[in-house]
Amino acid sequence: LQLVESGGGLVQPGGSLKLSCAASEFTHTMAWFRQAPGKEHEGVGCIISGVSSAYYADSVKGRFTISRDYTENKVYLQMHSLRPEDTADYYCAAAHSRIGQTTCVRPIWPDYWGQGTQVTVSS
Repeated sequence: LQLVESGGGLVQPGGSLKLSCAASEFTHTMAWFRQAPGKEHEGVGCIISGVSSAYYADSVKGRFTISRDYTENKVYLQMHSLRPEDTADYYCAAAHSRIGQTTCVRPIWPDYWGQGTQVTVSS
């Protein structure tokens, strides 16, 4: 299975950006993680087939939205009200199984990772 992210770039504080991740096949769980320079992977949120709502880390709740296109095996991360502390490499991750929502923001379960796309929030 391959995951390919796109949509990263430079954005000013308060701005918005939308990331996309294309998967080569269906998986039950898809998620976004991020890694800032010198820090460990941090879960952003996940979306699980059969579960109506995505799950988010507290740090992005209310600002980020994860959505999924099951017909094209794509997952999106819409980011609003971006802050300098959101600067990181963003990674798409996936697993064939359904992962529990509270577990999905921990970087311990993904079977597959994308190559990452860089997001820089700076004026």
